[in-house]
Amino acid sequence: MLVPVIAFAVTYVLMIALPKVRHWVAAASAVFFLLWGCVSADGGVLAALKDAGGAINWNVLMMLFGTMGTVYFFIESKMPDVMAEKLLRAAPNTMWVVVLLSLFSGFISAFMDNVATVLMIAPIGLAVAKQLKISPVDMLICISVSSNLQGAATLVGDTTSIMLGGYADMNFLDFFVFHGKMSIFWAVELGALATVPVIMFIFRKQRQKVDISVSSKVEDVVPSILLTLNIVLLIVASFLPNMPETINGIICLAIFAVTALYSFIRNKGFSKVAASFRDIDYRTLLLLASLFIIIKGVEKAGVLDLLAEKMVSLGGGNLFVIYTIIVWISVLLSAFIDNIPYVATMLPVVQSIALSMGIAPYVLYFGLLTGATLGGNITPIGASANIAAIGILRKNGYEVQNKQFFRIGLPFTLVAVLTGYLYIWFVWA
Repeated sequence: MLVPVIAFAVTYVLMIALPKVRHWVAAASAVFFLLWGCVSADGGVLAALKDAGGAINWNVLMMLFGTMGTVYFFIESKMPDVMAEKLLRAAPNTMWVVVLLSLFSGFISAFMDNVATVLMIAPIGLAVAKQLKISPVDMLICISVSSNLQGAATLVGDTTSIMLGGYADMNFLDFFVFHGKMSIFWAVELGALATVPVIMFIFRKQRQKVDISVSSKVEDVVPSILLTLNIVLLIVASFLPNMPETINGIICLAIFAVTALYSFIRNKGFSKVAASFRDIDYRTLLLLASLFIIIKGVEKAGVLDLLAEKMVSLGGGNLFVIYTIIVWISVLLSAFIDNIPYVATMLPVVQSIALSMGIAPYVLYFGLLTGATLGGNITPIGASANIAAIGILRKNGYEVQNKQFFRIGLPFTLVAVLTGYLYIWFVWA
């Protein structure tokens, strides 16, 4: 167990210290885990490669790839520019532009994958920053952390929500009202509202008036319609039984294919289609795929199981103490590891704790989801949405310093988690 823990720690230190090459750091670490045999039980090369393929969340990567492609056409249609101008005209100053854009991204993220939301809203943020002639870094960080926050609000907002829904037999509406009580949606929304003063404080000095002297026009509404259809299909798929695990990815790839076909017909050639493939952020895809393999190696080594056991023993039979440990340890761990394998590991542990205490498990379920989902906002590599936002900024010539992210992510996370933590306890305990 010691070797994978050390390798894991070194990997994350290097990724934080070397942000420009973090995708290569992660890839090298993933290869090390494969060679070491942490992913494969028998250590064979073919078995290791097979297990590596099983460790990667192909649904997330397919969603990313497909949405990146569709968003390219969305940007080319000038729709983000028009939306940015409408937002600028509705806001009295720059600070309120960031607040409204963050809340908007959070709202969208409650109904579609966090990464897909960032890919859709980031172009609007870039257009806004261009209009205001300011750096888009802080604005896109706010968009990504807001997106990551509200992913836990509904069944379709995040992979961890889908996992909880399957485990606790919850449907889409149960995230709003469950067993006659206000459910986790309201905890997340209260947390989102609590972050508004944080954003206002961070941008308190940016009170310049918004002045729009130009007016953009949408060149093609079809990409926007198809992107909206993407959201609708993702929601509908959540209600359908016996869907494949990669259904969300299949939907996003299908919408991208339809959009590309439409572009080919409209432009009478492959030039725009080829440009959409070139525009896809392959470094971000490599980083995420590598992280999935690394986390699987740590999981295979029994590290996550050991942490779960320690949580139970530290609780000492006191529900409030156990609940508190689950929430805040989940926050800490999710700042450094992908929350999907962690939540998958902890769900049966949480259920066992509840059974041993003779209580319903929902307060612990919701505490786990709150901590694991929001904890990723502490670091730039703790959540896929943050990785995607940083990738977009890098492609546009902006490098995100760690201190820039911590300045927003840390207070944002603490305020949101504390609000949800208190709400869930008082409503569900």
